[in-house]
Amino acid sequence: MKPTPHISEKKSLKDRLSAIVLCGPMTAWSLLFIVVPIVILAVMSFMTKGALGVIVPKFTLANYKALGDKVYLNVIVQSLIIAGWTTGLTILLGYPFATAMARMRARTSGVMMVLLMIPMWVSGLVIIYSFVILLNHSGIINTFLMHIGLIKSPKSMLYTNFSVICGMLYMFLPFAVLPMYSSIEKLDYNLVEASQDLGASPVRTFFKVTLPLTSPGIFAAVILTFIPCVGYYMVTDMLGGGTSMLIGNLIDRQFTIARNWPFGAALSMVLAIVIFAMVGIYTKLGGNLDDLG
Repeated sequence: MKPTPHISEKKSLKDRLSAIVLCGPMTAWSLLFIVVPIVILAVMSFMTKGALGVIVPKFTLANYKALGDKVYLNVIVQSLIIAGWTTGLTILLGYPFATAMARMRARTSGVMMVLLMIPMWVSGLVIIYSFVILLNHSGIINTFLMHIGLIKSPKSMLYTNFSVICGMLYMFLPFAVLPMYSSIEKLDYNLVEASQDLGASPVRTFFKVTLPLTSPGIFAAVILTFIPCVGYYMVTDMLGGGTSMLIGNLIDRQFTIARNWPFGAALSMVLAIVIFAMVGIYTKLGGNLDDLG
């Protein structure tokens, strides 16, 4: 027996109301705290800075033209380089770890997962100060290397790009491991065994079978690591010592010290464009946005 049109309309209306009730709060939250601020920043980026940092609603392209200055271009390039190095290292270190976790028994894998999540449960400041203790001239690493005779005098490891990458690597490694672990866990090992049975070497099997099948997790790991690394400024402030200026630090200084909000907004829009471009490339390559959390 087919439902009457009246009942079908009532059911359809009920489904719509349910969808509005369920999705409404999240949609309103996203509009209010994501879309609206981005629109405000976009509009502000075309305005002018007045006396004492007052924003003058006068249209100008000067803020975007200033981005062509060599100083700011160097900051943007350095941000991309450091984020690239950090992302590459998290993938190289995280993929074997994720593979090992996927092949462990459930209990052992659970313990490893807890150990992996520790950086996410600890305050970022605590982690950063731990690296200061490790990397400074009289720190644990220099003391150990001198004790075993590898170096004769302390090496400058703190307040360098090396220390910044180390700090970011530790903080963002879990964000890389989790999506890769999810992809590797879903891998059909019958395909791997079939490849080896057909005479492929382990290396060839990895590059021709395992890596392509787990590539969605790798792409998700790249997105989840690269994007926050580009804009993260707390690590560079405290471990870089002002020598590693990234775009996040520059934006922070424009909104606080320089009080040049229009230029800070223009820098923020550049960062937003980089983020949208990365997500766009990820989805174009067939990635699933659900893997990004």
